[in-house]
Amino acid sequence: MTDTWLVVGLGNPGPEYSGNRHNVGQMVLDALASRMGGKFAAHKGARAAVLEGRLWVGGPRAVLAKPLTYMNVSGGPTSSLAKYYGIDPSHVVAVHDELDIPFNTVRLKLGGGEGGHNGLRDISKALGTKDYLRVRVGVGRPPGRMDAADFVLRDFATAEKKELPFLLDEAADAVEMLARDGLAAAQQKFHPAKA
Repeated sequence: MTDTWLVVGLGNPGPEYSGNRHNVGQMVLDALASRMGGKFAAHKGARAAVLEGRLWVGGPRAVLAKPLTYMNVSGGPTSSLAKYYGIDPSHVVAVHDELDIPFNTVRLKLGGGEGGHNGLRDISKALGTKDYLRVRVGVGRPPGRMDAADFVLRDFATAEKKELPFLLDEAADAVEMLARDGLAAAQQKFHPAKA
């Protein structure tokens, strides 16, 4: 196995979804791609757009991937790319929207449950393990009685859009720090101390 990282940004394909809360994982990958100075291109062996490079100068090799499938079937492209590049699940990072943490918050974890997130559930099934890293990007809870599925398929509110670039930057920093310093150090930086 290599020490290459596979960073998968979850979302739905197509311009009509690109600004949705559900696509925040792909937005984070766009932020990483612009730092790396590269562009995504279709991968011949997996239904994904990929960018190969280094997360920072002198850093480890990384494959940034945006599945070209719908969110709920993200596992196939993730598993295909992991096999193609010889990447162990411990070096797979799924970047995704998270309803259970407030907007403008980034959390990191290894393994555990999927919290009803069908994209994660499909990745766990395809990889045959839940033991991969997650960068959870908070999108907040739906207002009132709005269905969670409707909420994540809506664009960010106007006030949130002003904060969004900072959130995407913070999540991109979290991906880099995971690869550079490991999960414990990244959690220390991005998780506030319990009072």
